[in-house]
Amino acid sequence: MESNGNSKSGLLTAGGALSVAAGIYLIVVGVSMAIRLMRASTVLPSGVRAWQEFIGHSPFPPFFVYWPSYQWVTIGGCVGILGIVAIVGGVSAIRRGSFGLSLAGAICALPSSILGILAVIFVAVSKKEFEG
Repeated sequence: MESNGNSKSGLLTAGGALSVAAGIYLIVVGVSMAIRLMRASTVLPSGVRAWQEFIGHSPFPPFFVYWPSYQWVTIGGCVGILGIVAIVGGVSAIRRGSFGLSLAGAICALPSSILGILAVIFVAVSKKEFEG
C-alpha cells in the first residue's frame, strides 16, 4: 500500500465516507419504513387476501399486517438512530477523532449491507492512524 508521506493511508477516509453514506441510507430507510408501513398497517383490513390485493406481491409476510402502527414507528426510529450514529462515527473517522466512536459508527452502518461491512473493515485496519 502506498503512503503519501504523512502516515494517512486513505482507508480511514474511505471507511468514514462509507459510514456516512450508509448512515444516510439508513435514515432514509428508517423514515420511509415508519411512514409507509405505518400507513399500510392502519389502512389495510385484516387478512392475507386483502394484503395481497392491496400491495401485490409483498416482501413482507402477511403477519406484519397485524402489528400496530406504533411498532412500525419504533422500528423505523431505531433504524434512523443507527443511521445518525453511523454518520457521527463516519465524520469522526474522517477527522481522525476517536477510534471508539468511529468503530461504533461503522458497526451501526452494518445493516446497510456491503457499505457497513467495508466501513468496519477499513476503520478497524486503520486503527494506528488514531494513535499518531
